[in-house]
Amino acid sequence: MLIIGERINTSRKAIEEAVEKKDAKVIQDEAKVQVEAGAQMLEVNCGTRINTEPEDMAWLVKTMQEVVEGPLSIDSPNPKAIEAGLAVHKGRAIVNSITAESERAGVILPLVKKYNSQLVALLMDERGMPKTSEERLTIAKKIMGLVTEYGIKEEDLYLDPLVRPVSTESEQVGEVLKTIRSIRSLGRVKSIVGLSNISFGLPKRSLINRTFLALALEAGLDAAIIDPTDPQMIATLKASNALLGKDEYCLEYIAAHREGKLKET
Repeated sequence: MLIIGERINTSRKAIEEAVEKKDAKVIQDEAKVQVEAGAQMLEVNCGTRINTEPEDMAWLVKTMQEVVEGPLSIDSPNPKAIEAGLAVHKGRAIVNSITAESERAGVILPLVKKYNSQLVALLMDERGMPKTSEERLTIAKKIMGLVTEYGIKEEDLYLDPLVRPVSTESEQVGEVLKTIRSIRSLGRVKSIVGLSNISFGLPKRSLINRTFLALALEAGLDAAIIDPTDPQMIATLKASNALLGKDEYCLEYIAAHREGKLKET
């Protein structure tokens, strides 16, 4: 499974202050610790900085890639910020995100094609967030049609069924899991979730997050945006992969144990 580190986001006070001061060390230390913890890709989001977002995005991308080699997920509602990040990014990025709304897709998809990026698509449209797995799958097919029109390959598309807080919409957990299973039948597209949304408003959020991760992995989840520095999250990931036959002879699980990475409490 692709692990995308979520921690470089200006909604976090420490990151907001570092971007404001252009404190490269804080950003680079945060990038390195996530990669060392197991992230294969890092999210970069400075959407709270509305007035300077394009400039801040370009600075963040360059600053992070000075110390980490992996690709970045450029997350923004602002097409100008997305292009600013893509223009300086080394290698292939992921753009996060589009929806089935044709107006936004018509702006973002040309950028994805121009910069040969991968893409996250949220399974929602002009009517808002769907309630059922069936509604999500209808939107997924619409998005796949839009993406194909721009010559973007199916295997470069990640579909996000939109996890909602279990504290307010408990029935949505089952609908999301059904959607993840159904995405596997659509072709070469992949599934992705922003994991921490599931626990919003609850105590012991890490417990909820990592339990949901295990359920989503069983359903066939391909990628998750998580906090990779949470050792219990990584331990759950390693154990789940072993139990689901995704870790031959449990070699990764054993290696993680030897490295002291299987934290139970």
